Amino acid sequence: MKLKLKILFVFTLFLFATNVQAQRIKAEARLDSANILIGDQVKLFIEVNHPKDVNVQFPVVPDTIVDLIEVISRSGVDTFELDDEKFIKQIQSYTITSFDSGSYRIPPYWFKIDLNGTIDSIPSNGVTLNVYTMEIDTTKGPTDIKMPYGAPLTLKEVTPYILGVILIGAIIFFLLYSIKRKKNNKPIFARPVKPKEPAHIVALRELDRIKAEKIWQKGKTKQYYSELTDTLREYIEDRFGIRALEQTSDETIESFRVQKGLVSDKNFGNLTQLLQLADLVKFAKFQPLPDDDNVSLMNAYFFVNDTKKEEQKKVEAKGKDNSENDENIEEVEIK
Repeated sequence: MKLKLKILFVFTLFLFATNVQAQRIKAEARLDSANILIGDQVKLFIEVNHPKDVNVQFPVVPDTIVDLIEVISRSGVDTFELDDEKFIKQIQSYTITSFDSGSYRIPPYWFKIDLNGTIDSIPSNGVTLNVYTMEIDTTKGPTDIKMPYGAPLTLKEVTPYILGVILIGAIIFFLLYSIKRKKNNKPIFARPVKPKEPAHIVALRELDRIKAEKIWQKGKTKQYYSELTDTLREYIEDRFGIRALEQTSDETIESFRVQKGLVSDKNFGNLTQLLQLADLVKFAKFQPLPDDDNVSLMNAYFFVNDTKKEEQKKVEAKGKDNSENDENIEEVEIK
């Protein structure tokens, strides 16, 4: 008898503890809006608060609720810890809608719970969804259908048109440009013209080459004087505008004599001596002395350096308002 009483007592305590544990589990259903228009969408949340050591199974919500409410999408079950570290909250949401007006009662949903091996269930509350239609003012009579609202254009939408206009403009420009070039007998595509070097730069570079090769020391005296005078003739034609490449030595000398003031008397004398000596070597087979070869090259250098167009540079000093022009004079030693 005493044993039976003890067993009954323990069983009663177990049921009491289980009942107390179950009472601490709370299930709830809610809508983020209880009133919608036909076709609008609303969120239905079902959630449960329970101890961490209790297993809870969420109810299965069908695709259609009370025949007229449709479930469009559903989320997974999200779990959150509560302030009481022994409890958690689990929530699942559904996106629902309805295309019939009316007031619809969504019934409670039952959660299955496992309390230490004892299977039980706990319901949520029921919620009501009110679906309304648009109010129509019959006193105004038939009205026109409103046109769709125009959305503002975005950059992504207008970019193809902008690029198209730019492309068409480029094609038109290219056609007009090519027609104009053909009328002027010019190529459609032309390389940019390289800036012309100053006459004295070209002449001095050529004289440096002649000096380095020293062909007069190899018995090529005629070739040496031909290259030397050709260099001077090209310089004179580019620097003074005298057609020295087409003139004889006497004609070139006469051009300088007529146009007084182009060169100094000293430079005129050196040029005359050099051209006349070169004619003797080239046409009379005259054999000059080695000193004559060196002097001729030196006179060519002096003539170019003394008659070149001077490049002036403006020099500004800090704290001063004056400027000075410096002349660059090149001196050459003939060895």
